[in-house]
Amino acid sequence: MAQIKRAHTKWVVTASVLALTSGYSQLANAQDAGPTVVDEIIVTAQKREQSIRDVPIAVSAFSAENLDAMKIEGGSELLRAVPNVTFSKSNFSMYNFAIRGIGTKALSAASDPAVAVSFNNTPLLRNRLFESEYLDVSRVEVLRGPQGTLYGRNATAGVVNMLPNLPGPDFEALAKAEVGNYGTLRGQAMINIPLTDTFWVRAAGSITSRDGFDHNTFKDEDVNGRELWSTRLSAAWEPTDRFRANLLWEHFEEDDDRLRTGKQLCTRAPSMTRIGSTDIPAETQGRFSQGCLPGSLYDDAAYSAPNGAGMAQMFMLNSIGLGSKPPAPGEFFGESVGAVGSALDPYAGVTQSKNLREIATAYDPRYVATNDVVQLNLELYINEKLRLYSQTAYSKDEFWATQDYARYMSNEIFNSSDGLQDVFGNPMIGGPAPDGYYTDPQLGASRRMESVDLSRSDNRQWYQEFRIQSDLDGGFNFILGANYLDFKTQDDYFVFNNTFNYLAEYFYGRVIPGQLNKIETRKCTDGSVDECIYVDYSSIDNLAGDGHNYFRSKNEVHTQSWAVFGEGYWDIGDNKRLTIGLRYTDDTKTTTPYPSQLLLGSLDSLGFGPLSGGSSVRGYPADPEVKQSWEALTGRAVFDWKPVDGLMLYASYSRGYKGGGTNPPRAGINPLVVQYQPLAETFEPEYVNAFEVGSKFLNSTGSFGLNVTAFYYDYTDYQVSQIVDRISLNENFDATSAGVEFEAIWRPTPNFRMDANVGFLKTRIGDGEGSIDVMNRTQGNEDWLVVRPWVQVPSNCIAPKHMVEAIYAHPITNSLQSYALSALCGGSKRIGSFSPDFPADSIVYQYDFWTGLEYNPLTDAPNGGRGFEADISGNELPNAPRWTVNIGAQYTWHFSGSELTLRGDYYRQADSYFRVYNTEYDEIRGWDNVNLSATWELPERNLAVQAYVKNLFDDAPIVDAFTNSDDSMLTTNVFTLDPRLWGVSLTKRF
Repeated sequence: MAQIKRAHTKWVVTASVLALTSGYSQLANAQDAGPTVVDEIIVTAQKREQSIRDVPIAVSAFSAENLDAMKIEGGSELLRAVPNVTFSKSNFSMYNFAIRGIGTKALSAASDPAVAVSFNNTPLLRNRLFESEYLDVSRVEVLRGPQGTLYGRNATAGVVNMLPNLPGPDFEALAKAEVGNYGTLRGQAMINIPLTDTFWVRAAGSITSRDGFDHNTFKDEDVNGRELWSTRLSAAWEPTDRFRANLLWEHFEEDDDRLRTGKQLCTRAPSMTRIGSTDIPAETQGRFSQGCLPGSLYDDAAYSAPNGAGMAQMFMLNSIGLGSKPPAPGEFFGESVGAVGSALDPYAGVTQSKNLREIATAYDPRYVATNDVVQLNLELYINEKLRLYSQTAYSKDEFWATQDYARYMSNEIFNSSDGLQDVFGNPMIGGPAPDGYYTDPQLGASRRMESVDLSRSDNRQWYQEFRIQSDLDGGFNFILGANYLDFKTQDDYFVFNNTFNYLAEYFYGRVIPGQLNKIETRKCTDGSVDECIYVDYSSIDNLAGDGHNYFRSKNEVHTQSWAVFGEGYWDIGDNKRLTIGLRYTDDTKTTTPYPSQLLLGSLDSLGFGPLSGGSSVRGYPADPEVKQSWEALTGRAVFDWKPVDGLMLYASYSRGYKGGGTNPPRAGINPLVVQYQPLAETFEPEYVNAFEVGSKFLNSTGSFGLNVTAFYYDYTDYQVSQIVDRISLNENFDATSAGVEFEAIWRPTPNFRMDANVGFLKTRIGDGEGSIDVMNRTQGNEDWLVVRPWVQVPSNCIAPKHMVEAIYAHPITNSLQSYALSALCGGSKRIGSFSPDFPADSIVYQYDFWTGLEYNPLTDAPNGGRGFEADISGNELPNAPRWTVNIGAQYTWHFSGSELTLRGDYYRQADSYFRVYNTEYDEIRGWDNVNLSATWELPERNLAVQAYVKNLFDDAPIVDAFTNSDDSMLTTNVFTLDPRLWGVSLTKRF
């Protein structure tokens, strides 16, 4: 439990941005004449209680009062108080907290965060500490740089450690109520009761309710609200001076209409009308549009909608003509967006509001999360010189969130199927869109194209650590320890689209002979017959999850890790100390891959399969388990020296490690039907060698403190992912990161103080590194074209322009053109069977039956047809702004029995990029933020009233972005800040 040693004047730091101090408390009375000094705070950054001034680590620490003064109400806002830190939510169920340009840019279930998040010194791989609000916190510590000894695996960028208040021997209680704009209601309460002289209990709870920050213009209602609550129960027992124990349970729960991601932007890509001297038929022009262009997210053009004519399901639906007489493309679809001889584009003419806080959707979002942590801590004094610690923790985290996939509306595309006739003139029975509404089993009835996603996660973790810590006389002390972690996760990501289900029911569905005019008999309802696409008719709230009428990425990972570690501390002379730490880590990850099955069915008896090209009828059969193991030796060496009072200099070398993993499996297409473009199935662990020098200075009067840190990182195989083939493809890049950080505090008078932190950062991807940019697959090569594949093959490919022109120049039917174009992205044996020269025992795609040309994309195109590699040598890492700065100032006026403190904080972050390619499209422009607060305290009554304004100028900058998949037309999800918030709170202590 933190202890603050006050010297001379009693006062409280209301905003610590300095590694040598933190804490918010009362200012000295006006009549106190003692010198102004900075509080000394005790931290556990090295898993032992030390003054923060004696810790040769770049560490910032913040008390609960300090966090409240700066209105830092959750981990996401720590970027305003720590130099070279950025934060953003991620596209799915996680977040990216980056320190010195290093964060979590790898998104698969098998990847781990680079910043280790700990609760009371216990690491939690999945947690809600960055979306829950702080509750009864003792302090928060942020350690910058690799922590490869005491905190171990995955702490390549640093550690965020939240330490709760634990039960104590004195009675105390607190009640706090707050109201604010957006209908905000907040409440917190705490009580600490000593039941006996040696046994104490503590309970704390909080609740937050507010209306939505965003407005849904389609329904004219607000969304993105919050309804959450947290509780913590703890007990402490100290029967003797040599033994103590504490047990705590914390529960977090949320159920509201919060959005995981913000607005979706797109600079619309046009269709191609002509290749060379050959015209392209209107119905296939969209095959050469990737949907969205890599234009700046800050241009007005970014508020368009994608070119939906390129969506694979659209050009398939455009050619169905199901149930009409005679069959005619576009018969079931609205004349405004599709008709005979034209492309069906559900987004034709659609534009968006340019307000990042406005979306348009017919679907109500929902966000549900629960998290439980149980922790038992034991501390035994073996003797006066040795102390034994045991930490045991179990955590459970469950997450379920659904929202509109696009967050803008399509046109109405479904025509009424009433009165349709079959080819024999007989009335059709059970048409797909009575009165123009198509009913999807998960999404309901609509005239528009509806698309919704669902992200859910189920996680369990067990952790055990033992440590022996010395307190020896003389010049040497040590820590020895061992720990074990067992973590199991299942992550599911679904995308539902009513056009997917339409195809499953009325195109790929089963047809019963003799009942061709009965449309509902095409539905595959039981999955027992070959050549059908099984349709799951369960609701999204209680999903069976075995349907092929939606996309599902299912990922199960079991991580087991054990480690032994030790650290020694030698006093090697007057005011000089050497620290040596080593850690051996053994990691094992077992992944069960489940290929996705969107619109896939089973093979037929001839081995060619249905049009879907799949190999299963229903469900998600697992591929063989993938077991990966790594061993790593990490640690650090630190030399620190105190040449004079108030000054410490230090230099350190540390090595960090983060485990690798598997990339999620792609679609379960049978290789006899389609061969994929090559992709790596696994990604490597990342390692970092870090060098750091620093100083911590406090002047003789205690009125001015300055910390300066310089660092250089050399990364091997830094992990970054992007969406390829509907999976998070993790790639490894070598990189460097270097920078300088300044943290200062100045208090010239007892009533006035200023503080600041500034971070300068330069990251660089290593020479020779390259990656395929899905937004620019041709890299400007005019001899190649981007071609969109068929609906079951997720990613675009590139093909020679002369090959595409030859296909269109040949007098063949539109349907064969469609097949031929699809074959350019992997192709199918079925296409080859049209050629008499097709070899039956291999996959070679020959088009000599109409062009006289031969082309195998897997061997004849760069990178198997995926595209030309972009040279990213020398580029900056994602989410690594060149500089960050925060400046705060406060003044306190003293009155009889009360005092008033005004505080202002200004934060600025420079330009950065959200991808490794550093193009105009990737740019995140610099942004700033201003916050104000006023606190009126009555110390004798233990009463405080606070008013605050956050984001004073109501800015809505883009703080991060995420590129969606090719088959989503390469749209971009963006993230922004909360709007202007104001509130007033009343706090009473007892």
